[in-house]
Amino acid sequence: MTQRDWPVAIIGSGNIGTDLMIKILRGDGPLRAAAMVGIDPDSDGLARATRMGVPTTAGGVEGLLDMDCYGDIEVVFDATSAGAHRANWAALEPTGVRVLDLTPAAIGPYCVPVVNLEDHLEAPNLNMVTCGGQATVPIVAAVAECGIVSYAEIVSSISSKSAGPGTRANIDEFTETTAAALQSVGGAQRGKAVMVLNPADPPILMRNTVYCLVDGDTDHDAIESAVVHMAARVTAYVPGYRLKQRVQFETFTAQNPLHIPETGKFSGTRVTVMLEVTGAAHYLPAYAGNLDIMTSAAKATAERIATHHRENAGATR
Repeated sequence: MTQRDWPVAIIGSGNIGTDLMIKILRGDGPLRAAAMVGIDPDSDGLARATRMGVPTTAGGVEGLLDMDCYGDIEVVFDATSAGAHRANWAALEPTGVRVLDLTPAAIGPYCVPVVNLEDHLEAPNLNMVTCGGQATVPIVAAVAECGIVSYAEIVSSISSKSAGPGTRANIDEFTETTAAALQSVGGAQRGKAVMVLNPADPPILMRNTVYCLVDGDTDHDAIESAVVHMAARVTAYVPGYRLKQRVQFETFTAQNPLHIPETGKFSGTRVTVMLEVTGAAHYLPAYAGNLDIMTSAAKATAERIATHHRENAGATR
């Protein structure tokens, strides 16, 4: 495999799709932006793609299927909405192309690259969870390495200016998908997700707060070490990702338990992790870290799949 010989298509010419296209064009990995797909011929994303030499169609998924290059496409990124992805997958699945879903539709298995990508390299449809999920699931997984996380709750706050119509239409799906991923990928026994669209001006950076209840006696140093190590791994493909401050711990004993509504008394440790994500400003300004973490995770996933394909191809020669 040589550089840029892995053709990919992007469905969705909005904020996320356009940011992803620019990342691929500026990157030096194997991915080649072979098609940008939208439904609005006047969208900025399609106009930018044309200026940057990427073939386009405003005919949606059917337009993509009719493009001359479609037979060469290895991966399709879907950056539309949960409802649109279900229709797109129905059209794409029979063709055998691999799909990375950047919506909360969750048709395929959840994928958070640093946690479970290696388990799903052959999956025909991979769900990239949500921006909040990509930011927080790795932290919950790190804590879960050190003890039983009986409950995880995350609050993801993003600038309202970075939330396009697709994001706004999928807030319910965001909370449901993120909460499910906290459990199935992060390892929490129960999970909850909250999303806040902050209208502040100037716009805020993406902030995420992770709360984990860890049962019984735990090694606080081990937890902090695991969290710091995991954050560094995420930063390797999302440079603007960082811990906002040191990990916080609050211990509750059997004599002085935490009272949880509808659950009862909890004894153990409440772990609090605060994160910030600064965007790379490839398309929207740096406040749009929510775009950056989704597109960076999707790009890293596709590059790993391409490498896996090369390894398998070499092994069968």
